[in-house]
Amino acid sequence: MRLYHNPRCSKSRQAVALLTEAGIDFEDYRYLSEGIHSDDLEILSTLTGIIRSKDVVGDVDVKSLDSNGIQTLLKEQPNCLERPVLVFHRNAVVGRPPERILEFLQTQ
Repeated sequence: MRLYHNPRCSKSRQAVALLTEAGIDFEDYRYLSEGIHSDDLEILSTLTGIIRSKDVVGDVDVKSLDSNGIQTLLKEQPNCLERPVLVFHRNAVVGRPPERILEFLQTQ
């Protein structure tokens, strides 16, 4: 279980706190320094709202990107990943609000 986490983001910190308080073991994955994990690119590219458009650099029409385009964008600009995101058993959820992460885990 991997949590894409940015410590400067309040929602991301809330997700860490929720998982910790629930006693759930997870990998605190710092995607800004590590990049997007190659195992997760395909899964992440299928999530609605996975791209933070305001953080995309350059003239990119995010709405027109297909799965491959999203994967390329995430590889090249990991900072545009919406956060927090939890990846578990080849599924993922954007934790906005952070409680969605716990709801997601209950269905897995």
